[in-house]
Amino acid sequence: MTPNAASASAAPSRRSFLASTAVATAAVAGGMPLLAACGGSDSGSHEGTTSGKSADKMLPTFVASTVAQPDLPSKNGSAAGYTGKVDLAALATSVPDKLGTGASFKIMSPFWGTPPKPGCAYYTALDAAVGTKVTWQNQDGNTYGQKLGAVLASSSIPDMVVVPGWELVGKISNAVTAKFMDLSPYLAGDKVKKYKNLAAIPSDAWRMGIFGGALRGIPMPAATANWIAPLYRKDLFDKKGYSVPKSPDEFMSWAKEATSPKAKVWALDGNMAWSAWNIFGVRGSGTIGWDIGSDGKLTYRIEQPEYLEALEWVRKLFDAGVVHPDDKARSGDAGQRFTAGQILVWNTNVADWYGKTAEQAQSNPDFHIEAIDIFGADGGNPTLYAGQPATIWSLIRKGASKETVENALAAANFAAAPYGTKERMLVDYGVAGTHYSVKDGVPVKNDQGNSEVINAWVMLAAPAAYFAHPDFPDVARKQVEWQQRMGAFMKKTSTFGMNIVEPSRYANLSSQFEQLEIDYVRGNKKLSDVQQAISTWKSSGGDKLRDWYKKLIDENGSGN
Repeated sequence: MTPNAASASAAPSRRSFLASTAVATAAVAGGMPLLAACGGSDSGSHEGTTSGKSADKMLPTFVASTVAQPDLPSKNGSAAGYTGKVDLAALATSVPDKLGTGASFKIMSPFWGTPPKPGCAYYTALDAAVGTKVTWQNQDGNTYGQKLGAVLASSSIPDMVVVPGWELVGKISNAVTAKFMDLSPYLAGDKVKKYKNLAAIPSDAWRMGIFGGALRGIPMPAATANWIAPLYRKDLFDKKGYSVPKSPDEFMSWAKEATSPKAKVWALDGNMAWSAWNIFGVRGSGTIGWDIGSDGKLTYRIEQPEYLEALEWVRKLFDAGVVHPDDKARSGDAGQRFTAGQILVWNTNVADWYGKTAEQAQSNPDFHIEAIDIFGADGGNPTLYAGQPATIWSLIRKGASKETVENALAAANFAAAPYGTKERMLVDYGVAGTHYSVKDGVPVKNDQGNSEVINAWVMLAAPAAYFAHPDFPDVARKQVEWQQRMGAFMKKTSTFGMNIVEPSRYANLSSQFEQLEIDYVRGNKKLSDVQQAISTWKSSGGDKLRDWYKKLIDENGSGN
């Protein structure tokens, strides 16, 4: 079986990178103090966050799944790993009775690739198994935020909407509170036991589903030891006799040696900044961004000296000409350049380790991926910061009928089926004979499976994070082991585990930095431009937002 939902849906955009810092799944067991409701009163919105006893009353009772024990249990915040084959003839049943009534409802979700046609065999089979009749409104994942914002601002909202955390910017965050319903009457406490698979979602992930003082989001659990991985072509490294770099200086030297424009080979893609945040220890990158340092000061990521150090190092890589020119121009597909051997290092979701291995297995049997262990700025151990226990949610619109709610929950419960079950098999592979066949005990998708069994049902919910690739079990093992090695250097920020709604007056305060970072490393902006933007950010509301966060943490406790 494939890894669960989010792991399989990496998209070539900044938002997919933000996602993958928290997506490939496995919540860390609780205990961290979370904030109680707190904040201002912009337009009557619920700012701040909710936790402690207030949150506990909303949370579903946790009942762990016992269907299949992993070969590699979660450690240091990693996903769990399954490295053996599942007996497909002995799959367990996690949803013994259809919980849906057959009533129709609509779901809007991000989608990467070409969506299957309505009424396709995959959608039909899932509806029949769950007892639902879903109309999918799949939207381009790379521009999903624009569509989501427009839909939430309208009076016509689909019955169920998938909201990724990296889209919770601008007015979308407050709209989530205003437009989606409280699910506590259906899921709080023992009520969740009607939905066995939802009950097995870790409590830390459910806490992240609390928006505006109510449990609104059905979470997709995430491994907290999950960062962008610098994947490299081990087969080509071995062929050339390259050693894996273990410091920024070694990386620069190797990159210059490996780059040969005449041979159409460059060292890396254009997204090295995502690894640089980790190499230089930028606190809170990819999460909320605020943290109290060892000096006791609360800072945002862009204020930290490490932020500029990371950007300057990446700028030097671009200046050295070791980045593929198409990556510099932000055109084409870096993943395709990686498989073609045009770039040797690709900074991407760790889930792509399996995706590209499987893709190249037949056409290029020598193709071999590994991941570079993240090193520190001085060549020593890195300091890494934990991702959030969940960063994608499915939500049900306010005003939905009881029947619609129950059908939506039935769908999410089916999507959250654990590894080793018939339900997980159907969600991940579709129908035997139609979407896949079994070879040597391993399910293998055919062309129809590859075109239909993607990016839809997996977005509604997920079990605790895991990797499992029966066709390439060694990849699952290495993915987990990489997370576990890196997780040994992981710390939690002061805002870990908190789903925080900022005051809407600060909604677009940091929006310019994404494009500014892109422009600076490519030589289109000066360091002084970045420094001026930081200064403007402070005077335009950053310092006031710091005071808001400080009050939140002072009054209610820190996430670390």
